[in-house]
Amino acid sequence: MTTVPELTDPERTQLLCDHPEWEEAREGKAITRTFQFGDFSEAWGFMSRVALLADAQDHHPEWFNVYAKVEITLTTHDAGADGGLSLRDVKLARAIDRLV
Repeated sequence: MTTVPELTDPERTQLLCDHPEWEEAREGKAITRTFQFGDFSEAWGFMSRVALLADAQDHHPEWFNVYAKVEITLTTHDAGADGGLSLRDVKLARAIDRLV
């Protein structure tokens, strides 16, 4: 398994400044965001679009869906000893933000 470099503290700070809807999670090892839609169909459509983006990037989110709410957590399991944030997460957060 190849280790992916973790973001530095300044890079992590920049990520959160550039994407203020995302919140730091897991003691800086992940970011999370909750999306609220009008109904289940809208939420599912969003999840389908995110799935296509994630698959194309070979970087898949952790997520949870109940009816019209979708919670997404991004982390890179191959970053650092216990996982962490990497440029992969920056790229996928940016792509997800463009969908909404």
